[in-house]
Amino acid sequence: MEIGLYSFAENTPDLLNNNHLQSPAERLSDLLEEIRLADEVGLDFYGLGEHHRREFVASAPAVILAAAAAITKRIRLSSAVSVLSSDDPIRVWQNFTTLDLISNGRAEIMAGRGSFIESFPLFGYALDDYDDLFEEKLAELIRIREGGTVDWPGSKHTKPIPGIEIFPQPVHGTLPLWIAVGGTPNSVARAAWYGLPLMLAIIGGRPEQFRPLTELYRATAEKQGHDLARLPIGVSSHGFIAKTRAEALDTAFPAHNMMMTKIGRERGWSPGTRAQFEAGAGRDGAYFIGEPAEIVDKILLQHEWFGHQRFGLQMSVGTLPHKKIMQAIELFGTEVKPAVTKALTGG
Repeated sequence: MEIGLYSFAENTPDLLNNNHLQSPAERLSDLLEEIRLADEVGLDFYGLGEHHRREFVASAPAVILAAAAAITKRIRLSSAVSVLSSDDPIRVWQNFTTLDLISNGRAEIMAGRGSFIESFPLFGYALDDYDDLFEEKLAELIRIREGGTVDWPGSKHTKPIPGIEIFPQPVHGTLPLWIAVGGTPNSVARAAWYGLPLMLAIIGGRPEQFRPLTELYRATAEKQGHDLARLPIGVSSHGFIAKTRAEALDTAFPAHNMMMTKIGRERGWSPGTRAQFEAGAGRDGAYFIGEPAEIVDKILLQHEWFGHQRFGLQMSVGTLPHKKIMQAIELFGTEVKPAVTKALTGG
């Protein structure tokens, strides 16, 4: 199983450090150190999500990942996600093929519709076209990814490409393209229909309830004649790792609760509580929060449910002290990943 991290480059007051708020430049400096350490401790991938609001500084993930490419050696660098609905597929492809050249073949694209809506008015798109935009632009991106001269007829939301070859070319001729979903069956079926790997975000509720979605994905892909061996499934979740469960909970809760309460207020959710947070960090909950052995057991439990080939952890939903994040990354790479690998491979 591939084990890695993803981030939205959150930049909120550090509740454990006198509410200190970093400058965006300081936050990005810390983020690059975190990615470099993830590479050094042997994690497999780092994903960076596109957002366009005050709390995050990753409005241009490919630029940040290009900086990370220059200071890392082996870790795969991914968007998590590129909000394809409000972007230009040609530019998405060119940005990530350029990243691929800088990183010597380590770039990938993870495309999604996005769980935030700020990019739609920012780039002049209507929310009423939310799903149609993604469907049409994904089809265009897939055609571009096939390579060669691109003849694209255009559609309601895309313009024609009149037989043009698009540059630059990636190192290995193409790039991995994942579809990230939040649990909508139609989105899962779309990924399967196109024969693209699936990244399933599980950030709340009872994860076992997502099992039918992985079954739907495999059944649909098989019906379309796709080779399931070439279609990995990934799972991404919120979490934090420390030497003890108590430390992990105490470190993660204030920032996580602050951020989720703020977002929840915008979406009509009730504020969270410490009891709910701890329940979510339990064996059957969605959060991966605890000491390394607990994280290993939970990854293996979910592997029994989903049979997935990739696991991604978002360690800081709100800003946490940089030192504690670095310690958590080291535990993730040096203790969690080797234990999961040994359990799944016997070696």
